Amino acid sequence: MVTAILCVFLLIGLVQVVRPQLLWRANRPLQRPFVRDYDATEPTGKGYLVMRISGAVFLGAALWMLVQNLQGQ
Repeated sequence: MVTAILCVFLLIGLVQVVRPQLLWRANRPLQRPFVRDYDATEPTGKGYLVMRISGAVFLGAALWMLVQNLQGQ
């Protein structure tokens, strides 16, 4: 079960590195009660770069956790 959850984390991290716009669009409906203009909240190119960098860090951490979990089995 833990391995499956870590694989989902890997998938999310990979999407954040490759196409961060998809995660922003998935989060968009959750902003409905708080935001009047969705387009005004979309990150700029530099914002997407920061999302990619944080996604790479997250992806590395998830990969490390998966390897540690597989070695322990």
